[in-house]
Amino acid sequence: MTVNTLAIIGTGIMGMGIAQIAAQAGIQVLLFDAKDGAAEQGRQSLEATLKKLTAKGKFTDEQLDSILANLTVINDLPLIAEADLVIEAIVENLDIKQQLFSQLESIVAADTILATNTSSLSVTAIASDCDCPERVAGFHFFNPVPLMKIVEVIPGISTQSSVVEVLMDLAERMGHLGVVAKDTPGFIVNHGGRAYGTEALKILGEGVTNFEEVDRILRDGAGFRMGPFELLDLTGIDVSHPVMESIYNQFYHEPRYRPHPLTRQMLVGKKLGRKVGEGFYKYKDGQKSTTGLSQRAFYETSMPDAPITSVWIGADLAEDKKQLVDYLTSNNITIDKNDQPKPDSLVLLAMYGEDTTNAAIRYQVDPKQAVAIDMITDLSKHRTLMPSMVTQDKFVQQAYALFAKSSEAVTDATVKATLIAESTGFVAQRVLAMVINLGCDIAAQGIASPEDIDNAVKLGLGYPYGPISWGDQIGAERVLLILERIYALTGDPRYRPSSWLQRRAKLGISLFTQQTNC
Repeated sequence: MTVNTLAIIGTGIMGMGIAQIAAQAGIQVLLFDAKDGAAEQGRQSLEATLKKLTAKGKFTDEQLDSILANLTVINDLPLIAEADLVIEAIVENLDIKQQLFSQLESIVAADTILATNTSSLSVTAIASDCDCPERVAGFHFFNPVPLMKIVEVIPGISTQSSVVEVLMDLAERMGHLGVVAKDTPGFIVNHGGRAYGTEALKILGEGVTNFEEVDRILRDGAGFRMGPFELLDLTGIDVSHPVMESIYNQFYHEPRYRPHPLTRQMLVGKKLGRKVGEGFYKYKDGQKSTTGLSQRAFYETSMPDAPITSVWIGADLAEDKKQLVDYLTSNNITIDKNDQPKPDSLVLLAMYGEDTTNAAIRYQVDPKQAVAIDMITDLSKHRTLMPSMVTQDKFVQQAYALFAKSSEAVTDATVKATLIAESTGFVAQRVLAMVINLGCDIAAQGIASPEDIDNAVKLGLGYPYGPISWGDQIGAERVLLILERIYALTGDPRYRPSSWLQRRAKLGISLFTQQTNC
């Protein structure tokens, strides 16, 4: 089946975004909205946008005329009768969607496909009152539709495979990557995105550091486009927190999806983010304003340089130790090569999934001399340092001077470090391990293929890598080590490693590997 005529029910931002890419693909689009005048208003708004793009050279005048000719406003729902496909993009309310789909069935032809753009509701539930649920599927786009080149195709429990094939072909025709997902809470993208914000909130709730530093570590060191608290402010707490609660409840309180009380408190207190001028950050004229002296600036101005005698290194991985030795040697720092550190040596620990106290005990060194450093992030962009509870100030000062401050000993004068309180696993280690582990768990549940999970999360959430490829890049063994240690030290089932991750890490194979011998 080829889709030549497409009807869109609901002409808000999402509906008109879908209309735009469909019209650009040469498809006749019928626009309907139950609110009087809304469909015409949506078309006019889209026309204005397309004219601006034409003025910028994105389209020729001929292309603009062709696209606009493909958009037709209809005021009576029965006029959709000739459509090959109907896409619903209305309010996220199950009862209202069920009523609409029952109504659509009484209008359209027997072979017309009915699709829902729902982001959070069960496709099976939406189709449950239909006489022909086999022709109903999810077709979930992301905002802004023309720029977010990903669409989830979700078959319900009764959906025919031919319907999925038509929607996948249509996605490609409209310039988007279609990924097939099981009809489970959050599908792929909203499911896979649960780890980033919830783990950052947990870190903040534990007092490891402030939200600005969490954002800085994950943005500058790990490569995320936005920090989690910047993202929560942009999306809006009134949007993000209900989704957190919904996914958590739909998975029967699975600990990996556990929300945090802080966002509930912010929701009640109407600290919703950019839209109201205050969330985690404060905003003036839509721009983030400073919230006072940052932690990094505080340490730069208040912490004196301390003379560095020598540095003893303990590292879980040989490549980490070599990187640290090379860095220190290039800055003319003496390496303490004794089996046990000298009393005046800074003890630098590069470990995974531990706090500095436990790592010092494991390495049999004095916690008073120890400062840990996170090697999972890009050290050329950011460094995270973690003293133990009892680390002497002079050793904290030495570590900070080595990795953050301009000093006679260190040639790199750019401040690139964050000091955090003791945490079972560093900020970036915890967040990245959780993102990767959740991606692996989605694969283990068979919700989508590893490739589709990777592409959907990367394109849908703007991560620098998809969770599966990120796990391969960091190393599955290293991710597993982080999770196993955190789980052992905290006992929190939130951190239990996915079976998908465990098997592939222990076999030393790619996280993309699927079993084919059964």
